[in-house]
Amino acid sequence: MNLTRLQRILDRAASKRIMVIGDLMLDEFVWGKVGRISPEAPVPVVEVERESFHAGGAANVARNLREFTKGVAVMGSIGTDASGRRLQDLLAGKKIDISNCVIDSAYRTTVKTRIIAQHQQVVRVDREKVTSLSAKALKKAVLSVRDQLSKIDAIVFEDYGKGFLSTELVGQISRDALSAEKIVTADPNPGHLIDWSKITAATPNRSEAFLAAGMSWCRSAKSPKKDIDLARVGKALLKKWGTKYLLITLGEDGMLLFQRDRKPHHIPTKARQVFDVSGAGDTAIALFTLGLACEATPIEAAEIANHGSAIVVSKLGTATVTRDELIASFKDDLSS
Repeated sequence: MNLTRLQRILDRAASKRIMVIGDLMLDEFVWGKVGRISPEAPVPVVEVERESFHAGGAANVARNLREFTKGVAVMGSIGTDASGRRLQDLLAGKKIDISNCVIDSAYRTTVKTRIIAQHQQVVRVDREKVTSLSAKALKKAVLSVRDQLSKIDAIVFEDYGKGFLSTELVGQISRDALSAEKIVTADPNPGHLIDWSKITAATPNRSEAFLAAGMSWCRSAKSPKKDIDLARVGKALLKKWGTKYLLITLGEDGMLLFQRDRKPHHIPTKARQVFDVSGAGDTAIALFTLGLACEATPIEAAEIANHGSAIVVSKLGTATVTRDELIASFKDDLSS
């Protein structure tokens, strides 16, 4: 894709409105250095220098979209605890619409704490409780989306398996959105049984794709184009879910795009340095969905997602990619 075409696609992004629905969480990063091993156990002692907080999970998808358009809304559960209040502040600070969120005093906000020393993650601590929506909250969520559909261009379901998404919620919202000819995409969680039938696209990683297809994981071939097992998985998921597109992310091997009645299309990775893969999948689905909403072809949307993912893995922490960084990445690729 040339730069003129890329800029034309990105110019359309500013007018798009996208709603992200799924598991919201707070990402906490504790930064420090290791100076010694603990005398109490054979573990490093991290001397903390600073802390930082970011909106994570489905909220990180929204953060990535917010770099390209003002029209971003999230829907998910947030507690009234200190972490929940911080998450609300972070989202409001980014001018991401949180009016559709379920604010619940009984809900414990999910927090992922990563301890980083010398640019390496030492350990991650998760504080979470899987909680499903009540029938009343589910009905309210469905009606809320239905009322706003005329103003929405695309819906992204981000499933981290924390309970906000269910087959009933996804099914009702998807049917309404697809009937209104809206784009619907999902980053599925194979450990959470949800029927993703008939949505526009799904973006699992390789291991998630094998699990979702019910097939035993196999070591990847040297070239994704020659990965027979992965091809079988992609074909099976297209049939199972009935999606138009299936974009399987492959880490250092890039991405593989499956479409009905077409050969899989491989997009090689653009990553040159990998410091932190946290949130790379969030960036991938955000930019793939944005590309489709901006009338990019599936291959163009996948290329945009691939470049964006390559940029965020070169950063430490849960990161986003800007328009300027994305254009610069394409320029570098075209000049190399």
